[in-house]
Amino acid sequence: MPKSDALEGIENPLALDQQVCFALAIASRSVIALYRPLLEPMGLTHPQYLVMLALWEEEPLRVADLARLLELDPGTLSPLLKRLEAAGYLRRERDPRDERALAVVLTEKGRALRDDAEAIPPAIVGRLGMPVDELLELHRRLTAVIAAATA
Repeated sequence: MPKSDALEGIENPLALDQQVCFALAIASRSVIALYRPLLEPMGLTHPQYLVMLALWEEEPLRVADLARLLELDPGTLSPLLKRLEAAGYLRRERDPRDERALAVVLTEKGRALRDDAEAIPPAIVGRLGMPVDELLELHRRLTAVIAAATA
């Protein structure tokens, strides 16, 4: 099978260390692992932290809107919300604008947790040991990869 011109200069396009998917998977696991010791004292997993970030930015949010924002299937989001509700960080209630929809609102405990969470981004930057401008550029490029992959 002939090589594509798009892969010109790559000696072995099937080499594991040449795969974008492999680098992204390892980077994702490695970075998320840095969050674990910071989130554990707060009683949060990384996916729960993402839910809280979305709610600290805007609440109330309909469950469907939260799922869309986090790019999660509602079936995946529901157990996360149940655990956060059991921990006392949020409540699910009927949306006053549409009784058929569920809205997610933070409790006072959930709002107060934001103060502790403010220490996480600088701690992650410190643990990575990379300049912030490089991390912002990486974020920009990953956002472009996401857009290309979902186009």
